[in-house]
Amino acid sequence: MAGYIATRHRPGSLIILLIVASLTLLLFLTSVVDSFDQSSFKVSSDSSYYRRHRSYIDSFTDDTNNLNKETPVDDNNDLSEEEKEEQDKAAKVVPKGPYYQLNESSVKSDKDGSVNFEVLNTKDNVLISFRLTFHDGEIFRIRASEKDPLIPRYDEAAEFALVDGKEGPPLLDPSAIKATAETVDGSKVFTYTFGTTDSDKGSQSKKIRITEKPWKIEYLIGDEVVLQLNNNEYFNFEHHREKTEANEADVENGWSESFKHWTDEKPRGPESVGIDIEFPGFEHVYGIPEHSSPLSLKPTRGAEGGYTEPYRLYNVDTFEYNVDSPHGLYGSVPLMLAHNTKHTVGALWMSSAETWVDITKEEKSKVTTHWVSESGIMDIMVMTGPKPSDVFAQYAKATGTTAFPRDFSIAYHQCRWSYVDQDDVLSVDSSFDKYSIPYDVIWLDIDYADGMRYFTWNHKKFPNPLSMQDKLSASKRKLVTVIDPHLKKDEDYFVYKEARDNDYIIKDKDGNNFSGDCWPGSSVYTDFTDERVRKWWGDLFGLGRFNHSTENTFIWNDMNEMTVFNGMEITFPRNLIHKGGWEQRDVHNLMGMLVHRSTFEGLLRRDQTKTKRPFILSRSYFAGSQRYGAIWTGDNAANWEHLAVSVPMMLSNSLAGIHFIGADVSGFFGNPEPELFTRWYQLGTWYPFFRGHAHFDSKRREPWSM
Repeated sequence: MAGYIATRHRPGSLIILLIVASLTLLLFLTSVVDSFDQSSFKVSSDSSYYRRHRSYIDSFTDDTNNLNKETPVDDNNDLSEEEKEEQDKAAKVVPKGPYYQLNESSVKSDKDGSVNFEVLNTKDNVLISFRLTFHDGEIFRIRASEKDPLIPRYDEAAEFALVDGKEGPPLLDPSAIKATAETVDGSKVFTYTFGTTDSDKGSQSKKIRITEKPWKIEYLIGDEVVLQLNNNEYFNFEHHREKTEANEADVENGWSESFKHWTDEKPRGPESVGIDIEFPGFEHVYGIPEHSSPLSLKPTRGAEGGYTEPYRLYNVDTFEYNVDSPHGLYGSVPLMLAHNTKHTVGALWMSSAETWVDITKEEKSKVTTHWVSESGIMDIMVMTGPKPSDVFAQYAKATGTTAFPRDFSIAYHQCRWSYVDQDDVLSVDSSFDKYSIPYDVIWLDIDYADGMRYFTWNHKKFPNPLSMQDKLSASKRKLVTVIDPHLKKDEDYFVYKEARDNDYIIKDKDGNNFSGDCWPGSSVYTDFTDERVRKWWGDLFGLGRFNHSTENTFIWNDMNEMTVFNGMEITFPRNLIHKGGWEQRDVHNLMGMLVHRSTFEGLLRRDQTKTKRPFILSRSYFAGSQRYGAIWTGDNAANWEHLAVSVPMMLSNSLAGIHFIGADVSGFFGNPEPELFTRWYQLGTWYPFFRGHAHFDSKRREPWSM
């Protein structure tokens, strides 16, 4: 066993090996783990706004892949108007769409090169304002929101996801953009040329084309359409409206909906947004992690070999998750890539709200995707390629890169829930030397802390943490301690008292401090969307604040989806209130990244030399999380299926910028058989982040134990 993990291989071979391993290991995907309880989590039919978007599409399409298609009501001239009205109500028929029209006279170019235009919801007479911008690196972006909103819509996800903040990379020089307009078949067409690319056909221009009737936006390389928005007219923007009896009747569950015994009150009413993004000429699309699914994303509308559920992007604690599934896991990166022999293109859907993504495929001719988010503006950034390396460079320009890892962090890490005391830690440490197995980091789970009060030590079990760390440091080894974002409600706990006294705690819908159950029992959670909280949290990692920590103590942020044991879907209620009055539903998928970021910035400040990169592992993440440290794929199981699916999961994450990633080697839950144990360590040497980990109910399984 020791020989298998004695060395790490050259990272330059990683992609080739993982692709080969993916093809081989997916042969094991013949069964599913049965312990995951799907009934604790929503499916698309539990989401009223998703149902509304599908009903809207059903009102004007004949989709043979439509699993939930309503039977339309036949016109019957023999019925009275009153009877027809009652029949329509009974069938819950949505007014026939599509009912969005582009106002061609509204299309205007600004001095900065951006293009503004308006789309009218003809049913409700509501204008939606669009802004098209062109950015350095040949990136373009489309944002849409109500022209005259009743109340503001959330548009801060980009502030946290993008390196340059909400506005994104610098705008392209306007002189580099050429605009033309023409009329084709009675429809106005506006074309914007903004870049060139070399190909086997010579130099080809990059263009955006906006068509009036029916309205759509296309991206072309030369004369070939590579990406289309609203080609199928799925665009649907739920505007804010007053809560009236008529509006409540018009919008199913617009102000309240239930799941199991929980009720989600929605004081702002319906506010979802959806559109189709189509990739003509492509057979495969990739990305949108995190899911335990193959690298090439499957169709979701019931096609043979596909799923019957859309891919879900909603960060939840889905322990011992099923394999080969579109259900949401711990992280969400709403980036989709399309690739063929000629072109590669990427679309980043900048929403931190719950999002559903449907995929349909017509063999080798096009892939159609339908994106629906619960709240916020519509914000799409397109990486135009045309080569894979171009797309990755463009995405990195927008969301940032992974810092070069510290040498110890790409070596082997040993973890367990839990090493019970100081003697146990030092015994495991010395055993690595005894068996001549190299390792660099040992980890402490929640039991090291005094009553699970993070930033403290249980001195009965760890009487001298500094002495323990000195012994580890003597062998150039590091210590990682878990610090979760839930804080025990305890008047004698200094972190809780500071959070309460400084008004850092997230509020419930009535404005009171929210509390929920997690490892310590009744716990509170601080609002990481507030920069004051992020600064305070980071400062807790200072050597004078986190007593008995050292410059060789690094951090593990777990449970940061955020996990609430007694909450709907084991997480926060969606109507919690954050800074600025935003609801949890607006920011949900950002929370894990913001905890990760706050910890990262705190460890940067801890280093007085300003020369050492920190190491932090996070379970939850979003677009841009790669800037702050490592990720792992969560609480997997000790079986061949989870070993196999770890490969496409890591590849999907890597395509979406999350490169420093690993899976729990030999599986977190259960007891691996000896061959699985050995094979997983063989594969684990190729994981960018290489950690053995186990549940407290599992038998001890350090590398020498089999």
